[in-house]
Amino acid sequence: MFRFGSVRMAFTDRHGGVSAPPFHSRNLGGLVGDDPEAVAENRARTARELGIDPRRVVFMRQVHSAVAAYVTEPFGDDPPELDAVCTDVPGLALAALAADCAPVLLADPDAGIVGAAHSGRVGTLAGVVPALVKEMQARGASRIVAVIGPMACGGCYEVPEGMRAEAAEVLPETHATTRWGTPSLDLRAGIVAQLLRAGVTEIHHDDRCTIESPELFSHRRDGRTGRLAGYAWLEP
Repeated sequence: MFRFGSVRMAFTDRHGGVSAPPFHSRNLGGLVGDDPEAVAENRARTARELGIDPRRVVFMRQVHSAVAAYVTEPFGDDPPELDAVCTDVPGLALAALAADCAPVLLADPDAGIVGAAHSGRVGTLAGVVPALVKEMQARGASRIVAVIGPMACGGCYEVPEGMRAEAAEVLPETHATTRWGTPSLDLRAGIVAQLLRAGVTEIHHDDRCTIESPELFSHRRDGRTGRLAGYAWLEP
């Protein structure tokens, strides 16, 4: 867990839940084909373990957009389509789901505001993390700290040459090569560059690669699988 004043941030792994294969076991994603009752139990169990009220967690309907919104309550059973949220409400936890994409957590402990973003290839290139920074700054954040969670690393995230070239035109820092010499994308480097350009200089990492780490969910490695989550919240 990461701690910054009254801010808490954490990333889950795939163990300790109740989902059956291929989602075993702490799948937190509700749109991957898992039993809804198992997902609900996993979400409640995770919240309790983190010291969060399970009724006070915001989950998004993630669609690889650059849409960021301010929230004061959970969305309920029909969340809107967006990929980043922020809040200044203590005790309201924000969750970003991922299984190779990056869960990016932001906070300004002094201003009392936290944010969470789901930043995959499409969302990163569209600028979802800068959009979240802008939304938080509009609400008083001025000294933001970032934590970038586990994701597919540049040494593993193989893509066609054309896709690498298109991404590099938008965000040059994403240009990378796999460990076996083929084109790839380094989304972590791209997100770091976006944060720095947005004025966020304190950047921390959970730098595990989801593809390489068996304790984490990876869509690229496993195909049909579950989702981990990054959580950010202000302690009441």
